[in-house]
Amino acid sequence: MAEVANVLRLEGVCKSYNIGTPVETEVLHDITLSLDKGEFVALIGPSGSGKSTLLNIIGLLDRPTKGRLFIEGHETSRLADAEITRLRGHAIGFVFQYHYLISAFTALENVMMPLLVANEFPDAESRQRAHDLLADVGLSPWENNLANAMSGGQQQRVAIARALASNPALILADEPTGNLDSKSANAVFEMMQTVNAEQGTTFLIVTHNMDLARRCRRIIEVVDGRVAAPA
Repeated sequence: MAEVANVLRLEGVCKSYNIGTPVETEVLHDITLSLDKGEFVALIGPSGSGKSTLLNIIGLLDRPTKGRLFIEGHETSRLADAEITRLRGHAIGFVFQYHYLISAFTALENVMMPLLVANEFPDAESRQRAHDLLADVGLSPWENNLANAMSGGQQQRVAIARALASNPALILADEPTGNLDSKSANAVFEMMQTVNAEQGTTFLIVTHNMDLARRCRRIIEVVDGRVAAPA
C-alpha cells in the first residue's frame, strides 16, 4: 500500500451543540484543512474562536456534526468507539500545558506507561523504547529521577517523550510551553523541532505565543469557528 501523504485531513467539518433545541449553536463552520507528514504547524486564534473544539475533534476526543475527518487515510465517521480508541492510541500523541506525569513514577516509568497499557505487561522492548526516547529529548541522566524531582522544562520533555512512545504520526500539543519560563519554553520548542526534523513526526501546536508560532513552518488561524485565509 502506498504511503498516505496526508497525516490529517478535514473536509467540511462542522460542530454544533444542543442540537435540536432552541439554543442549538454551531461553533465550527465548514473547516477544511490538511497536514502532511513531517509538517510543523501552529494553530492560533483568540479565546472562544473554536480552537479547543477543533483540537478535540482532530484528537478523536469528540466527533464532528458534519463533514469528514481522515487520520492517516482512515475515514473516521463510521468507526465505532472502540475503533476510534485504537486509532487514537496508535496514531496520535498528546502534549498538554500541564505535563500530567505520575509524580511517584520515574521519568522512565512515565514514558513506559502508554506501552505498558498497550502490551499489558512490562517487557524489555518497552523499557528500551522509553530509554531511547528520553535520550532523544536529552534526559538520559535523569531517567531514574522521580517526576516531581524534575524541573518544569524537564517534566514537559518527559511528557513529549511519553507522547512519542507509540510512534504516532501526529503530535497534538496544546500550549506545551504555557507553564514554562522563556528559557525553558525555548528549549522545549527547539526539542520538538528536533524531533520533527529527525523523526518526521507531524506536529500541530496550539499556542498564544506568536513568537513561537512564527517559528513554525505554517500557521493556521481560527477566527469565529472558521479557518482564516492566509495573510
